[in-house]
Amino acid sequence: MLVKPNEQIPMARLLKFIERGERLAHDCAQAQAALAPAAGMRRFLLGQARQEGLHAVAFKWAIGWLAPRHVGEAPFLKPFDQYAKLLHTALERKDFAESLLAEQIILEGLGEALLKKIEAGLSKRKAPFKKLRRMLLHQEEAHHAFGVRNLQRAIDRQEISTEQLCNQAQEYLLLAESMISSVTDLFDAIDENPKDYLAEFHRHLPSWLDPNSQSGNHQLFPFQQTEN
Repeated sequence: MLVKPNEQIPMARLLKFIERGERLAHDCAQAQAALAPAAGMRRFLLGQARQEGLHAVAFKWAIGWLAPRHVGEAPFLKPFDQYAKLLHTALERKDFAESLLAEQIILEGLGEALLKKIEAGLSKRKAPFKKLRRMLLHQEEAHHAFGVRNLQRAIDRQEISTEQLCNQAQEYLLLAESMISSVTDLFDAIDENPKDYLAEFHRHLPSWLDPNSQSGNHQLFPFQQTEN
């Protein structure tokens, strides 16, 4: 196994970031199942909740394997907690569409992007449990696709507009970016460029949330714009 001793704690802290997201996704999917307008959607969301709970356990185990001792404070907690508060407020309002936007599209898109990049790093380092890691990634992709598919249907039926969704998305997107920028030192410690992770996240956004194609969103993603 080629994970270097000096990489173990920063990698464990990055996985702690993902574990925290899995726990939020579990709670959200359970709440969404009670709001879902169709039986098939409820079944999917209850299945997602079960999977997210198992993912959180798997990541907790991986954190213990990488760094058996305490991995230290998580630098992303403030923007993450703000994100969770926004999401819980949407659920309390019974705003199913906003919850899909915040959880399955943005949060799952962020998690999927991070997992893909981390998976590449773990494969390069010949880390164990490759099949398990691939299964988790496949399930995250399915959760993200569920959100994109169902919001696109709502847009096509004119139940919600892309303008409304883009307005709702702005604070979530800025907080997601803040989470990535808050762990820059962890990426540096494992010789990874955080801008690559941010770019991967952007690639997972639907076209109607692409900041380069939305005329009113020029203030989004300041972290990315530092390159220009």
